[in-house]
Amino acid sequence: MTEAVFETNLTGLLHRGKVRDTYDLGDDRLLMVASDRISAFDVVMDQPIPGKGIILTQMSSFWFGVIE
Repeated sequence: MTEAVFETNLTGLLHRGKVRDTYDLGDDRLLMVASDRISAFDVVMDQPIPGKGIILTQMSSFWFGVIE
């Protein structure tokens, strides 16, 4: 099992949401990182779910492919 990613620390942090971190890469490009954080009732829980970010990214990739 992979280690849980609760927080990312890259340069260019634009916004940290409840689950995703958004970075400004320049040249009108953004990087959205889906973390393993859990949010319930607008509260970020202390314990993340390992692999949750990977699954969220795979789901997004699938649906972006469908609407392409």
